[in-house]
Amino acid sequence: MKPALMPFLATLLISVCAWPQASATYTNPVGDTPIRMGDPFVLQHAGKYYLFGTTSSNTGFQYYTSEDLVHWKPGGWAYQKTENSWADAAFWAPEVKFYRGKFYLTYSGRVRGVTPARMLTALAVSDKPEGPYRDLYAPWFDAGYSVIDAHIFVDSDASPYLYFSRNGSQDGYSYGVNYGVALAGDLSRPLGEPVKLTEADQPWERINWARNRCNEGPAVLKHEGKYHMTYSANNTGAPGYGVGYAVADKPLGPWVKSQDNPLLASNLEIGVSSPGHNSFARSPDGKEMFIVYHSHADPSNTKGARVVNIDRLVWDKSGRLRVIGPTRCPQPMPSGSR
Repeated sequence: MKPALMPFLATLLISVCAWPQASATYTNPVGDTPIRMGDPFVLQHAGKYYLFGTTSSNTGFQYYTSEDLVHWKPGGWAYQKTENSWADAAFWAPEVKFYRGKFYLTYSGRVRGVTPARMLTALAVSDKPEGPYRDLYAPWFDAGYSVIDAHIFVDSDASPYLYFSRNGSQDGYSYGVNYGVALAGDLSRPLGEPVKLTEADQPWERINWARNRCNEGPAVLKHEGKYHMTYSANNTGAPGYGVGYAVADKPLGPWVKSQDNPLLASNLEIGVSSPGHNSFARSPDGKEMFIVYHSHADPSNTKGARVVNIDRLVWDKSGRLRVIGPTRCPQPMPSGSR
């Protein structure tokens, strides 16, 4: 650990559970009953939150709704496969983007009838945030390799970009490499060849180098003219899985990883194992930013179910991204909650 970080981390650990007395609090994992879901994505639209994620990997995606990011109600199916679907299983990591008056669902799936197994992404559309979604481009595009974890980012000039992870295995190890590409204005296709953005190269990403070399789950936001990309590294079924981030001056980079990574890491002393694959959401009044992520429901069972967590995301005085967490002690409700 870097000596310069030790005072900051000591202060952070104290502050996480030492908030001024709040009239209302929440405790992770969120939900009146913890929500069993991987790869959680929150859409905030018209004063309401919609939560999507990997729920029924052989069938499709269920969704939840909330008024405050903490208390969630199940809403049914946002997307279900049919007998004619292009994918037959591995329905993973859905995200929804409101764009030009419609809602677009991106997701990954295993291509039906292909050996060896291959993952690609699709784009589905709906007139309502909760769906039902119908496939629009399925699969969306084929770059000649497996693709997962599609994420659409629309820049301040209204230009859309796609971020994703190239996924595969070779020489006895699995890998994930994050890519980005500009999209056509109607989202129909990538414009040009995808650009490599990040791959496993920092020390914390090399803990099981012989078997796993993974960067995946990219998510991008813009803050004070800079682009910030969070991503997950290592194996989601192992305690070393966590979240890092990189910064760029342009949407397609070059991206420079923070030397303070990981942004989120396991803390088994408080019961947090493998926090990862995140999205972002603002508080109801828009004054606070939250990171939404999954962790293992049972830290002793890293192959088991995952649950949904939220923690505050902040920038420090030096402009560095920080998470006040991971937490398992009571936290003040998101600002503006009723």
